[in-house]
Amino acid sequence: MSAATGFFLHPASSLHDTGWRHPEHQGRLRALASTVGQDLLTLHGSVEQMQQGEASLEDLLRVHTEQQVKRVREACTMAEQSERIVSIDPDTKVSAASWDAAVGSAGTAIAAARAVVEGTIENAFVATRPPGHHATPDQAMGFCLFNNIAITARWLQAHGHAERVLILDWDVHHGNGTHDAFYDDPSVFFISLHQWPHYPGTGPAEQTGVGEGVGYTLNVPLAAGTSAVEHRGHFERAIAEALSRFEPDFVLVSAGFDAMAGDPLGQLRLEPYDLYDMTRHVMDVAAGRCNGRVVTLLEGGYDPKRLGEGAVAVIRALAGLEAP
Repeated sequence: MSAATGFFLHPASSLHDTGWRHPEHQGRLRALASTVGQDLLTLHGSVEQMQQGEASLEDLLRVHTEQQVKRVREACTMAEQSERIVSIDPDTKVSAASWDAAVGSAGTAIAAARAVVEGTIENAFVATRPPGHHATPDQAMGFCLFNNIAITARWLQAHGHAERVLILDWDVHHGNGTHDAFYDDPSVFFISLHQWPHYPGTGPAEQTGVGEGVGYTLNVPLAAGTSAVEHRGHFERAIAEALSRFEPDFVLVSAGFDAMAGDPLGQLRLEPYDLYDMTRHVMDVAAGRCNGRVVTLLEGGYDPKRLGEGAVAVIRALAGLEAP
């Protein structure tokens, strides 16, 4: 094994153009890649940049409807033909490169999971852009086109690599798309810690699943201004509660860096060292439950400098290196 942790980034992701006035602009990924690059002296030998992938139509359709895929494809084609940015809704925009970025991000998340399953690496960080956790099975929304983490979970299950997947979402916004994808499914346990009330207005604590999925969704609403200490306490208790009735074969993390203090789209108060410790906690849990099989996917984070700092903290934690 050449390195413990894989770093994955599809080249089309940085070309997905929403406009510089949009919160989810191209500078986010450039800042992340630049900050990770500046940390290469520390990361060398422990973190390796890996090859990207492409999601197939079959991969997408395990989560999304044919109509949803068609709508995204048509919007991206329109953007390419008109050489303009096209709006799917007031928040969610696409450009000529967005289709390649969307299927590339989903496919690269799958590639990361495959590399972990095959033992090439122990765990992974995937700089997915566009993000994914707001994309429902039948709707692109909240900057998200396809639900990268849900697609990865279904790929793991479809190929016999995991029967039970734990998805942990610490983005400042509720992961409503992931919530919807698995709300009736006991094979995926979904935890979301999110600011409440806040966009998209979903995720109250009383929503715990339906049918066979009752008890396999855990929403943890947090008030604006919740301290990092209190936030981390909720985080650890939520994981303990999940593990009291669910034994995961694989852990996927929706890493939203907009949960950090100072983000323009959130009012929570985590710092990079909190995300480092939270990631180490996830690693400790995974080591005892599923041979440390963890893949972390980028979601939000709209202060580019802070996004880069937070990503380095998470990557160092995954690789077992000291906190920055």
